[in-house]
Amino acid sequence: MTHAITTLRPAAALRDTSAGDTGAATRRRALDGLPETARPTAASTDDACTLSVGLFHRLGQLEEGTPEYAYVRNTLIELNLSLVKFAARRFRGRPEPAEDIIQVGTIGLIKAIDRFDPSRGIEFSAYALPTVVGEMKRFFRDTGWAVHVPRRLQELRLDLAKASDTMEQRDGHRPSRAALAEHLHLTEEGVAQGQLAANGYTAHSLDAPIDGTEDDEHALQGTHGSHTAVEDPAYGLIDDLQSLRPLLEQLDERDRKIIELRFGEELTQAEIGRRLGLSQMHVSRLLAGILTTLHDGMLTDQKTEDTPADPEK
Repeated sequence: MTHAITTLRPAAALRDTSAGDTGAATRRRALDGLPETARPTAASTDDACTLSVGLFHRLGQLEEGTPEYAYVRNTLIELNLSLVKFAARRFRGRPEPAEDIIQVGTIGLIKAIDRFDPSRGIEFSAYALPTVVGEMKRFFRDTGWAVHVPRRLQELRLDLAKASDTMEQRDGHRPSRAALAEHLHLTEEGVAQGQLAANGYTAHSLDAPIDGTEDDEHALQGTHGSHTAVEDPAYGLIDDLQSLRPLLEQLDERDRKIIELRFGEELTQAEIGRRLGLSQMHVSRLLAGILTTLHDGMLTDQKTEDTPADPEK
């Protein structure tokens, strides 16, 4: 999070301004007889609720964009920051920094203040808390994925998780893909996309150890990578080709041509004979000799690599 919540500055500036008379006059006009709180962020929860009622009523009387409006609005934000911290505590186990979560929650608080209608008779904390929590969850949804997936699939993952839990509690077993599709009015292909996208939410390190139990002699040990990795035979082939290259260069032109026709163009010995004007038997003897030469050269090269260097030399 690189952006800062700058909307809190005007109220503090009015309280701490060097032009004391001007700041005091603005505060008096803004509050219009309401009690002034020197440190809104230090107010208790009960005091914040009581003061917010009068401030919301006063905010509705002021013209948006005026210094008085900004002072009252920002005082409301500072008074209710404890609500953001309260909401953030339920996500204390998240890997995201707490200050980032509080900043995002403060954005939700500002939205709630701007949308709140005191005439509806609803307590502000009850109205604002879902907005603050929703803003935090949106932040987790957008930034917490190990692999970026479209927003549509992120929301589908949540719908699938909720539907799956509901149906499992009702039916006593995990629902099938077809049952989920019918419940959510989706196609089975759409459900499959959502289930596949869910794999991108978290990532596990290949170096993470696999826990085994002492009682289970067959328990997996080591790391995830050691059990998911497979040996690729192509790596050995690359080494063989590198060793074979100088041996092929040592062959004469006719022998290289026979190798090219047999293993490059995959011609039969008879077809090679017709191409070079030789009998099939002659080609067979030549090919056997060439392969023996290459084989012996590969073995010699391998023995050379495996022989340790003489430290005396």
